[in-house]
Amino acid sequence: MSRTSIAVVDSKRLVAVFGPRDQHLRRIRSALGVGVSARDDSIQIEGEEAAVLRAAEIFEQLDRIAREHGAVEIADVTELLSAATGASQAVPRDPIDVHRPDKQVQPRSVGQVAYVKAIREHDVVVCSGPAGSGKTFLAVAMAVSALRTEQVRKIVLVRPAVEAGENLGYLPGDLQAKINPYLRPLLDALRDMMDYELLKRLQEQDIIEMIPLAYMRGRTLNNAFIILDEAQNTTVAQMKMFLTRLGVGSKMVISGDTTQIDLPSNRRSGLIDAMERLERVRGCGRVQLGGIDIVRHPLVQRIVEAYGD
Repeated sequence: MSRTSIAVVDSKRLVAVFGPRDQHLRRIRSALGVGVSARDDSIQIEGEEAAVLRAAEIFEQLDRIAREHGAVEIADVTELLSAATGASQAVPRDPIDVHRPDKQVQPRSVGQVAYVKAIREHDVVVCSGPAGSGKTFLAVAMAVSALRTEQVRKIVLVRPAVEAGENLGYLPGDLQAKINPYLRPLLDALRDMMDYELLKRLQEQDIIEMIPLAYMRGRTLNNAFIILDEAQNTTVAQMKMFLTRLGVGSKMVISGDTTQIDLPSNRRSGLIDAMERLERVRGCGRVQLGGIDIVRHPLVQRIVEAYGD
């Protein structure tokens, strides 16, 4: 039996490290089989020597994250536990600067690191992955970063208007009101990365544009960062139309989940087709994310696995 202690400098940071209702603490205890308690201004850890050393390192890393970011996310604990238990390799942190001075977006899994790297290195990237794996969020973060550093002049966010089994055709309102439900996830990601007034101003100036896929026909977009979300619901013809909108100085990211196709059964998904066709095209990158890349609530990963059976 081995014991060690870690000095507690800031009681508020200790709360962040242990998590809401000690949920981070309980996960670490369970995963490593150690006893952990806080007393006398320190974290006390006891158990097998190797496990105690791993737990101490994790708590020190979580304390650093709490100090730098003010909070510890579930994904931070998942990443550190995975590295400590050999479930996955440690993920190099390469932050993406967005428009909030107090916020940086970071890839949190090996797959997400590969995704961000592919976006940086290619003009066209096609990504497939399950719900919660960061496909949309990371693409939007890269777009915001590119706009902030003047690598592009505008962001264009695109979605096919295909319902997930529901009929939204009779929603009241003008065109913008009707398409808003389709574009809401993209807008939510943007609002997490920039102040509301800035986002509103950029939309009014047409620097950030959110449109349904059908409105892309006939356009050529230069110096733009273009994201096609929910691409599994495009047809092959629609995907070809979208890809050929790429102009000089632009980037495209195409993302979707091939397990959630809402097209009629006799229609081939444009995302599946594009991943096959573009695999060997120079300048195009392809990324496949999996369940291990899911960074939402830990239960989401288990739900995705359950539906995959």
